[in-house]
Amino acid sequence: MDIFDAQEKIEQLSKEIEYHNYCYYILDNPKISDYDFDMLMQQLLDLELQFPQLVSPNSPSQRVGGGITKNFATVTHRVPMLSLGNTYSMSEVEDFAMRVYNGLNTREIEYVCELKYDGVAINLSYTNGKLQQASTRGDGVQGDDVTVNVRTIRSVPLLLQGDFPKNLEVRGEIIMPYKSFYALNQERENQLLTPFANPRNAASGSLKLQNSAEVAKRNLDFYVYFVVNGEKIQPTHYQSITKLKEWGFKVSPYMQVCKNIAQIGDFIELWDQKRKTLPFDIDGVVIKVNSYSQQALLGFTAKNPRWAIAYKFKAERVLTKLLSVSYQVGRTGVVTPVANLAPVSLAGTIVKRATLHNADFIAQMDIHNGDSVFVEKGGEIIPKIVGIDISQRPDNANIIEFPDTCPDCGAKLNRNEGEAGFYCPDFAHCPPQIKGCLEHFVSRKAMNIEGLGEGKTDLLYEKGLLKNITDFYRLKYENLLGIHRTYLDENTQKERTVYFREKTVKNLLTAIENSKSVPFERVLYALGIRYIGENSAKKLAIHFRSLDALAVAKKEELLTVEDVGEKLAQTLIEYFHDDDNLQIINDLKSFGLQFELTQSTHLAPVSDVLEGKTFLVSGTFATADRRKELENMIEQYGGKRLSSVSSNLNFLIAGDNMGPSKLAKAQSLNIPIISEETFLKMLNK
Repeated sequence: MDIFDAQEKIEQLSKEIEYHNYCYYILDNPKISDYDFDMLMQQLLDLELQFPQLVSPNSPSQRVGGGITKNFATVTHRVPMLSLGNTYSMSEVEDFAMRVYNGLNTREIEYVCELKYDGVAINLSYTNGKLQQASTRGDGVQGDDVTVNVRTIRSVPLLLQGDFPKNLEVRGEIIMPYKSFYALNQERENQLLTPFANPRNAASGSLKLQNSAEVAKRNLDFYVYFVVNGEKIQPTHYQSITKLKEWGFKVSPYMQVCKNIAQIGDFIELWDQKRKTLPFDIDGVVIKVNSYSQQALLGFTAKNPRWAIAYKFKAERVLTKLLSVSYQVGRTGVVTPVANLAPVSLAGTIVKRATLHNADFIAQMDIHNGDSVFVEKGGEIIPKIVGIDISQRPDNANIIEFPDTCPDCGAKLNRNEGEAGFYCPDFAHCPPQIKGCLEHFVSRKAMNIEGLGEGKTDLLYEKGLLKNITDFYRLKYENLLGIHRTYLDENTQKERTVYFREKTVKNLLTAIENSKSVPFERVLYALGIRYIGENSAKKLAIHFRSLDALAVAKKEELLTVEDVGEKLAQTLIEYFHDDDNLQIINDLKSFGLQFELTQSTHLAPVSDVLEGKTFLVSGTFATADRRKELENMIEQYGGKRLSSVSSNLNFLIAGDNMGPSKLAKAQSLNIPIISEETFLKMLNK
């Protein structure tokens, strides 16, 4: 096959795949089996592999992502993305209708009522039926270009079909369905990461991920709700949205044309109740004048269109009884109080527990044992206690006293100055901390040891095969095969069995062996040292190059590392003075883990001309990337970067608009302030 035949075949396959994608995700009416769809996709992938010059950004193969975006470009919206005015009562909706009537001076007015999705507004531009750009709302005038990430969303058409116009610009909402949200939060909890508070935050955070392949895994969804084009494709909003469906867009099946206020009220009341049955989050109803000509007559205020308004639902709140308070110990030892509640239905789920955050929250809310508490979800998926019905407090109700010892191991709890939480310091012998560290160690962003999900790590701990993280490298085939445990799944109330079968064991042992090549910065993160996250682990690894150098570092040198403060520096010193920790590190070294940076895991050194010198880059430079380039040069030429002005700083590289406080402090300490040009001359020397 020559390149011309290949191009024709790729275009044909792309259109066919996008059509079946439309049938599956938009119409919910698949025309072929999953296997046949996969075969079409494989044909496309094979051709694109053979002719990489023919790969289009809008190819269906790009849905899986893979593009890396370090900085999101700023996009100026051709038409500003204005927000809607909000209302919380039907009387305010009536006032809106009266303003519309006065502005048009006619009773021949139709409204369109739509669900108000609780997600992220997005602007999509198409040229000749191909997606060109996707941008966020931002401040309404400018947003971020997130095209690479949006292309991974299956319900966003990459290629339009039918009689679409040459240029088309639409707006809609990117949302995260509940199913995707719960799966994502479960994964984050397994990795000991903070779960997202609600689907809206999760969708917003997903769109700004640098790796589009990660966005693809989160199963976002999209609904279109507005046509931006100056030339309206139909005379009314409802007709235009219906037309968009023909061209491949996913539109709401719940829109309704309303003739009067009574019908609008019925729509609002209906969805205030039925929203509990939806597979995604909404927080209200949007009401729009249907006719485009009437919209044009009504116009805009400085901030909002006069022809549309949003009715916001009140947050659902229920009253239930506080039965008891239990205390959970996390991986880092922080003790979190949890309210155990009399089961109550709230926003479509049965709520039995709610977080009480910490001792200060309990004291501020003045919560007593046996209180009747108000629980709310609102926009939050995680239930929270928002108040108390004092009138129902029992006469013998006692205040809740936070324990002074660990509920699991009995060690006396500590509380650092400036921190809200109490924590258990006996991390080496506290079961939940040990299990938390084991799970953190094998997580994807740490050692990435696959095959230990579904409670398998807990099972190995309970069987005595894991006492600390070094024991992963002592696991043997004969010890693992056949281990199992049956337990009750709290979510489904069904029995589940965790089982180590032959294939599971072989895959696990292979993953453990492969983990020995994980680079040093991830090994450092995997150790689970308090306050060390992914970024700080990477910066410490680049600065010290090896664990041996980090282990003997003085506090003063630790504080010179960017993002390392007093708490982390002190924690590191204490960690490396603990004999148990040193034994664990020595054991891991003997198993062959990486405790030094290799040439491929950090910036390649160019020279040592800056050795022994420290620098801080401050201000703005010719391009957004230039500052990072200068910081990289410091390391490549043997220097060290600091994060603030201090007596340890040798040179301050100043760009434009540098903060006056940094400048004044540098001058008071007589620190040389140099330009970018002077710094480059230092490198040449």
